[in-house]
Amino acid sequence: MKNPLLINWETPPFAEIKNEHYLPAFEETIKIAKSDIEKIISNSEDPNFFNTIVALDRSGKQLELVSDIFFNILECNGDEEMHKIAEIVQPMLVEYGNDIFQNEQLFAKVKVVYDNYQKEKTLDREDEILLKKTFDSFTSGGANLQTKEKVRYRQLTMKLANCQLDFGQRALKATNAWFIHLDAESPRIAGIPADNLFLAKQKAEQKGLEGYVFDLSAPDVNTVLTYADDRALREEVYIHSSKKSFRDDFDNCENICEILKCREEIAKLLGYNNYAEYALRNRMAKKIDQVYELLDQLRDASYNVAKKEIADLVNYAKSLGFKDLFQRWDLAYYMEKMRRDKFSVDQEKLKAYFPLNQVIDGVLNLASELFGIKFIKSTSIQVYHSDVQVFEVYDKDKFMAYLYLDFHPRTTKRSGAWMTEFRNQYINSEGEDVRPLISLVMNFTPPTEKSPSLLTFSEVNTFLHEFGHALNGMLSEVKYSSLSGTHSPRDFVELPSQLNENWLTEPEFLKTFAKHYKTGELIPQEYISQLEEMKKFMAGYACVRQLSFGYLDMMYHTVDANKINDILELERSVFNNLEVLPVVEGACMSTSFGHLFSGGYAAGYYGYKWAEMLEADAFAEFKENGVMDKATAARYRETILSKGGSVDAMQMFVNFRGREPQIKALLERDGLL
Repeated sequence: MKNPLLINWETPPFAEIKNEHYLPAFEETIKIAKSDIEKIISNSEDPNFFNTIVALDRSGKQLELVSDIFFNILECNGDEEMHKIAEIVQPMLVEYGNDIFQNEQLFAKVKVVYDNYQKEKTLDREDEILLKKTFDSFTSGGANLQTKEKVRYRQLTMKLANCQLDFGQRALKATNAWFIHLDAESPRIAGIPADNLFLAKQKAEQKGLEGYVFDLSAPDVNTVLTYADDRALREEVYIHSSKKSFRDDFDNCENICEILKCREEIAKLLGYNNYAEYALRNRMAKKIDQVYELLDQLRDASYNVAKKEIADLVNYAKSLGFKDLFQRWDLAYYMEKMRRDKFSVDQEKLKAYFPLNQVIDGVLNLASELFGIKFIKSTSIQVYHSDVQVFEVYDKDKFMAYLYLDFHPRTTKRSGAWMTEFRNQYINSEGEDVRPLISLVMNFTPPTEKSPSLLTFSEVNTFLHEFGHALNGMLSEVKYSSLSGTHSPRDFVELPSQLNENWLTEPEFLKTFAKHYKTGELIPQEYISQLEEMKKFMAGYACVRQLSFGYLDMMYHTVDANKINDILELERSVFNNLEVLPVVEGACMSTSFGHLFSGGYAAGYYGYKWAEMLEADAFAEFKENGVMDKATAARYRETILSKGGSVDAMQMFVNFRGREPQIKALLERDGLL
């Protein structure tokens, strides 16, 4: 059987890949990767940077490509069979990784190179970072452990990988398991916009039902909570959304307990007091105390502001006749009404200025204007789903990347939005610059028969956010694969994404694309002015909400994992100190908190606020010089976007801003000073 995953390709041959190809491809490429490692071990020359460290970075490239294709498709278009394959493949990959990092002969060579460098300091900056990262990968992979401890480490990493995989699958199943069906004439649909009703009608038809169906996908939940006049409907949707994978058929409580136990024991095996201490060793924050210092500083600035914002919102609701206890399912509904009154900006009317195709043009043109790159749409490159669009990216005549864009929800796609890659950038052994294949995956409002896909303001913001990550990947110019693109510290990697959001309210950007999809009318200037002011609307509450997730993350990864027996009680112990709204009985967000338990943000969720501090300070530089200033953009590209993880994160920021970051710009922007 000819396996399309095992041939040389410029772009993945998605149309030819079948589920039956994955397992044989993994088996074959793991063999090839092991052969690469064996060549390094058996090399009779004295170990040096090139025959050991660089050779390691270049090893296993075919396995890396197969893995990137499989796991990316699993998340955005994975069927039940692929999830079963993942359960087979995941242990294979964990075992392969353990075999590398616990190989005594291989580690001995790495250690010789590392020790020699410590004496002679002969490498350039990027080589030095690769060496240190490689050495750390071995020590954190158990290379220094005794035989008995190595066995335990293998057991723990295998169990951890399986639990994390199961966590994600259960959360997805819980999301897809529940929906509410409303009759076509139901009074409960009052307030829900026509476009959203049309989508709900399509979902009903797909299930062989008449009327409307709303499920737990992000667009549906947001639609109901923001617009439905029927308070009982909002409550029902909120309650089910807030209890995903908690004490239901897809319960994740045991997974959380086991994940935390595994992480803690791994950290202690490696000589750390807890997992947070272990995870922070290579981050900008470095120490647990520095994380809490930032979180506490932001809490002090935002908590009282958030309480006042909620009090004002409750009073506003009462002015409209609301008489009940104000609950979480009332928040978005009255926020939207208050926002509309306060700023004269109707979110539904605003959507008319953000048809998806125009937003795509606007976002791509912004990158072209700032960085001089151009995007050419391709119809010949194979895609994994008919929704996906592909662009070729060029900097003058130099090819930079392929960009895949996947915008709309489906039952085979996990919730949320993310940037990923089918191949990252690096210089190969022939000296050729291998360019990246970047993918953005979103869950935006799909088109209807009556209108194109019209994005909410929040969705446009999300697009800009993920596109910031894409720029980090597409503009990468480094030597080594493991240092390219978004391979920078977790608390730095969100800087490019969050910085990119800032242009959303800039007139110079909005006026290039934000035109009414029917009339062609440019977005009114009063809307633009109001949107800038809206950035501070409920900013205190938004900050406290993010901080609560950061505190929760740090608690989970510093507390004694063996004493955890009630996930809800632990969650509440953190959230109670930050609450500005009544507690909802039985609500538990931890059991679907994929960032912590199936993603890569364990002991790193604080990084969103850390990076927000960085990007607010960095964007102040753009504001000082002009938000479309090409010279500032060129410096930003050169010092940050192109460097990936090849330069120390703090040094990258200093190289751009001229000093270390300050929190003042963030507090000023959000009105928290």
